[in-house]
Amino acid sequence: MSEKESPARERLHIHLNDHLAGSVAAIELLDNLIEQHPADRFEEVLHGVRDDVHHDQETLRDLIRKVGAEESGIRKAGAWLAEKLSRVKIGHADDTAELLQALEGLALGITGKELLWRSLNEIAANFPGLQGTDFCNLEKRAQDQLERVETLRMQTVREAFRT
Repeated sequence: MSEKESPARERLHIHLNDHLAGSVAAIELLDNLIEQHPADRFEEVLHGVRDDVHHDQETLRDLIRKVGAEESGIRKAGAWLAEKLSRVKIGHADDTAELLQALEGLALGITGKELLWRSLNEIAANFPGLQGTDFCNLEKRAQDQLERVETLRMQTVREAFRT
């Protein structure tokens, strides 16, 4: 079986597309948060994280091309729809609870991305399309994003559960 037909290669294509879909949902979530919280203390951090997620999304798109895969429109559309549907649930909570849930979801997504970069670094030797990418730097950038979101999340926790 050639590398192009290997199950490992197919799993890699699916895995990268799953993370690309996650980035679509993350950007939608961040755009919504920025829209809902304009000119407040979170706006600058949210814009910065959104810019970073967008750059990471472009890196994922580039990696998908380099490994010979195609972007999955269905996965991206599903992520977009899931984010929109989450607003229905979150939209009925008060602002602080909504923000807390959104930041927790964002933190989980960033943690997943950090693990993706670590995993790709581990297997890069097996896939020429992954070679030459600085996954350690990408992992550090994800850690930085998580720290910024976690700072906002903890501020929101203190506000949400103030007695």
